[in-house]
Amino acid sequence: MANIKSAKKRVLIAEANRQRNVAFKSSIKTALKKALELATSEDKEALNSAISRAYQLCDKAVVKGILHKNTAARKKSRLVLAIKRAQANA
Repeated sequence: MANIKSAKKRVLIAEANRQRNVAFKSSIKTALKKALELATSEDKEALNSAISRAYQLCDKAVVKGILHKNTAARKKSRLVLAIKRAQANA
């Protein structure tokens, strides 16, 4: 670990930020899986709500600097394509 007090503090802050970012990315993955899971169900309202939540989390991650804007766009696009594919097969 660093010797300078400010450097020690930065190490601690960086670790806290890393853990927060990992937790946020995990919540995005969970929301995407939940929306994909609802794709085959009959409840369209729940599906729309889940998609909206996934979009919201992706957009918030971009604003917070957790995800790059293109990464968020790719995740949203792939989610919609996967849902359409699942509904076509069902």
